[in-house]
Amino acid sequence: MELGTLTSKGQTTIPAEIRRHFGLNDGDKLQFFVEGDHIVMVPAKGSVTDLKGIIPMPDKPVSIEDMKEAVRTEASSRLEAE
Repeated sequence: MELGTLTSKGQTTIPAEIRRHFGLNDGDKLQFFVEGDHIVMVPAKGSVTDLKGIIPMPDKPVSIEDMKEAVRTEASSRLEAE
């Protein structure tokens, strides 16, 4: 396990062994996610085409009108909850 330190500006250094393992270089972007009580950091590499197929296709086609209605319904329920 590698250990880093958080500075007063919220910055940290990724240990060299981890940078080498993931091929990280100066200026590379990283994505951060919260999973339970863990922080997950992922290199933001690749193209948008890498995302193809991660969301399953709906069982049947959905019309634009149905999508708009679903957005209206969700927005309305969120406003009522406030």
